[in-house]
Formats: sequence, C-alpha cells, structure tokens
Amino acid sequence: MRVGRVAAFAACVVVVGALAAASVARPGTSVVQDIPPLGIHKIRHVIVIMQENRSFDSYFGTYPGADGIPMKNGEPTACLPDTRHRPCVRPFVDHADSNAGGPHGAPYAVAVINHGHMDGFVHQARAAAYGCSDPEDPACKGTDNPGPPDAVGYHTGSDLPNYWTYARKFVLQDHMFEPTSSWSLPAHLFMVSEWSAKCTRHNDPRSCKNNNVQPPTGAPPDVNPLTPAKNGPTYAWTDLTYMLHAAGVSWGYYVMNGTQPDCADGNVTCGPVQQNANTPGIWNPLPYFDTVRNDHQLGNIRPTRSLFSSLQHNTLPEVSWVVPSGAVSEHPPAPITAGVAFVTRIINAVMRSPEWNSTAIFLAWDDWGGFYDHVVPPNIDRNGYGLRVPALMISPYAKRGYIDHQVLSFDAYAKFIEDDFLSGQRLDPKTDGRPDPRPTVRENASILGNLVNDFNFNQTPQPPVILSTHPHTTLTR
Repeated sequence: MRVGRVAAFAACVVVVGALAAASVARPGTSVVQDIPPLGIHKIRHVIVIMQENRSFDSYFGTYPGADGIPMKNGEPTACLPDTRHRPCVRPFVDHADSNAGGPHGAPYAVAVINHGHMDGFVHQARAAAYGCSDPEDPACKGTDNPGPPDAVGYHTGSDLPNYWTYARKFVLQDHMFEPTSSWSLPAHLFMVSEWSAKCTRHNDPRSCKNNNVQPPTGAPPDVNPLTPAKNGPTYAWTDLTYMLHAAGVSWGYYVMNGTQPDCADGNVTCGPVQQNANTPGIWNPLPYFDTVRNDHQLGNIRPTRSLFSSLQHNTLPEVSWVVPSGAVSEHPPAPITAGVAFVTRIINAVMRSPEWNSTAIFLAWDDWGGFYDHVVPPNIDRNGYGLRVPALMISPYAKRGYIDHQVLSFDAYAKFIEDDFLSGQRLDPKTDGRPDPRPTVRENASILGNLVNDFNFNQTPQPPVILSTHPHTTLTR
C-alpha cells in the first residue's frame, strides 16, 4: 500500500468492517471492497504547469472580485515615478500580444518593491532597456521610446479569454507569490525542492549554502545528459522527487523542445539556448540533483509529447511538472497567444482523458517578469516571498468561480503533494534523511495557506471545459 494512502485507509477501517460483514461471498471466494478515496485523496494526479514572467496585476488586475489594480472612477490610482520628463506613469491597458517587461533578478525585486512602495517598475524597465544588444527586441524600445514602458501595462479579460474562463469556471488565486524574490532558476529550484543553493560537494547536503540570487546555472547545451554530474553544477540538497521515489509515487517532468525561455543571469535579453528533456538547465534543473541521479530517475524527465501519450494510454504519473519552451512560455517577447495555445492544449488533453476526474492542475507563472504589481510581498525568511504571479487551480473538484485570497506560494504545491501522496511528510532536514542547512521548512510557514480550501470534494465532479487553442482576443500583433 502506498504511504500516501495510509491515512485515508485507516480512516475507513470501520466502514470496511461493516461492508465486509454485510457482504456474502460465494464459496471459495473472498470479498474485496473497492473503497472510494476520501477528501484530498480523490486527487490521484497533480499537474503543475509553470509558465513565465507575468505579474498578477498584468493578467488579472481588473478581474471582478480579485485584489487587483487600485482604481478610482475606473482609472488606476498608482503613480509610478519616471525619468522621462513626466511626474509619474499610471498603469494602462495594453493590448499588445508581445511585451517587453523588465529585469527580474533578485536585486531588481528589491528595487521595484522599494521598501513597500511598489513603485520602482518604470525606473528598472528603462534602465534595463539601455543594456539591450538587439534593437529589434521589444525590451530595447525603451532606449529611444519616450512613451511609458509596457512593464506598467496590463491586459484585460478580452485579451485573455481562456485564462479568464478558467478563473470563472474553477479557482483563481489572487495572493500567489513567487516563492523567492528572484528569477526563473531559483523559482524552479523552489518548485521542485523548496530551496535554492550553491553546493561544493556531491552527495553532501551539508555543503550547500543558501543562494537565491545566482545559483549555479548549468553546463553548455551540448552536455551529456547521462552524466550531468561531470559537466554541471552540484545540487546536493534534497528535492521532492527523492521522497516521491522512496514512497513509490510516480512522477514526470515534461520539457518542451525549443529554446530556453530565460537568460542565465536573469537579464531581459540574451542569445538563444537550446533546450529539451536531455538538456539540464534553467527550466530543467532536476538532472543536476544528486538524488535524481542516485535514484536512477533521469528517465522521468521527458519531452512534452510524452505527456500527451501518457494521457492517451492511462499512464499519467501521479505527480507531473510541465515547462514550456521560449516560444510558448509567455516570456517577453514571446507572444501571449502562443503561450495560451500551449497551455490550453495541455488542459484540453487532460480534460479529454480518463484521468480528468482524479486530477488537479495548478497553473502559474514563475516570476513577475518586471511587470507592475501593487501588493507588497510578505517576508517569511531571507529568500522570500517574491512578487505576486497569476495562478489558477483547475479540477473537477474545484470550487466553481472561487477566488482564493489565502497567502500562497509554490511551496503550497509541495505541501499539497506531500499531504496527498506522502502522508504529510515534509522536505525537512530533521526528518527527510538528508539534512541540509536550508533556513526554513517552507511548507510549514504559518502564513502559507492550504490549497485544500480550493476544493469541494463532496460536489459532483465538474465536466470538462474544452476551449479553443486560438480564441478570438483583443490582442494586437
């Protein structure tokens, strides 16, 4: 019996006994009861889809009932200081399909938050534009463009009909914060391990030191994926797959072929770097974890097409992570419409599969991408939280049209997975068997909400909501 089901089955002992006593078996046969799972354990598959570089206000800032852009008489009240011959810039509607955004490394997070004033977005976007090397990149337009940077722009429901439909039909989380105030690599390290660090020795978690600014990024793209330890950085601390593997819980990490969505230093622009399931890197850090190699789990890192095959053949792992390529990531300057099509195709495939009635899909964007957000991030330790990002929960057991106002971060995904499949075991140096010096057991933070509150496990499962991958929008190209 899998560890994560022990609690649920223990709670059912009395029921089992009663059913067995009431059942009559034919001679020579035994009675086997198929007990339906209880509560959270109705979710047998968790899928985390992690898109790229958007703030909550940039996508859902005008969503009814959400903690969106402060308005008065229909106009934003925020006035962000600018250096271009104007007292300030107010958030504005932006229907452009391709955006520039701004820098989003740890120092830039400090600058845009600006001691809680949340007013550094224009300064940072303009400063980053001067460093552009490609004048055709939208991020470079700030150099000679006197207009306001689109880092302060926001999209409307008519721009994002699919995402807003998911919000209306399922759950929108309006206080989801990036787990750390930094860029894509630290965010993805937290997504799979609740920490970002730099280590000096393989298989020695104690050799790791906290680093959410510039953890080691990886090897050149021609690295041999079968021997990443010889070619890349050392990620010696404990990740979630270690506990999943030990408990016999299946997992998959799906990587879209293409180019890497982000720059290795958190900057706005850089040259293209190829990625696929066999190239460890910013969005595919698991091959560098000692635990993944030692457990012979490199084969669980697969191309995205394998996810669709698994859905068709009823072989979907119990826990899955899905990451895009640059072209479909929504990372500026990639078009939003391409990202929407990618995400919608995945969600449609899940909804059309036999796994729909037992699945929870968590969709989020890994960091704020330099875009404006008005909510000051809470502090829980030296690493975060970072700025707010859009987040949705899609499941047949989702509370319909519910807006979750709990304080959340990607740590809540790990917490949900641990509660569902691991009987509440945590990535805790005191209990996970591989002690590392991480500053906090993030899942146990008192401020962190519980994703179970987004579900109604007693309701009739919601039917699929199949959407067009190319809906009509007001986005302009």
